[in-house]
Amino acid sequence: MKYANKNIILVGMMATGKSTVGALLAEELGYELVDLDHVIIQKEGRSIAELFAEGGEEYFRRIESAVLKDMLEGEGRIISTGGGAVLAPGNADIMLQNGLVVALTASEEAIIARVSGDQNRPLLAGNAQERVRTILEQRRDAYRFAHCTVDTTELNAAEVSKHILMRYRG
Repeated sequence: MKYANKNIILVGMMATGKSTVGALLAEELGYELVDLDHVIIQKEGRSIAELFAEGGEEYFRRIESAVLKDMLEGEGRIISTGGGAVLAPGNADIMLQNGLVVALTASEEAIIARVSGDQNRPLLAGNAQERVRTILEQRRDAYRFAHCTVDTTELNAAEVSKHILMRYRG
């Protein structure tokens, strides 16, 4: 499959490097960087935590799906999705049709270390370690649809970006 001028869509669990790697890819390719969570915050005028608090996760996922579809209408974008963007029915298919989908993964320990102390993640309210374990288990197969997977546990963002660019450029 040829991806030139198409989008690169980054999926994966929180703290796997989607935003950081997305910024590097956008710079390298001269593409627009779209951080889905930032677009949602801008469009809704409320934080992700506020959206969760006001309407719950299902409400947030509906907004997220609509914004994702809007962002995939163009080409030449690096789209960094929220970790749960793959959960809504139909989102995986629309991503696969509109670019190279790359799943970023990391070990449970790496994710916990990366999110410790982060108060801006509503899904981690309470015991972050326990919540990370639970979410990893719930989403164990959620990212398998991606064209390729890169484990970011032992790689820096530049190395991850290099792996993705090699796949993207064929």
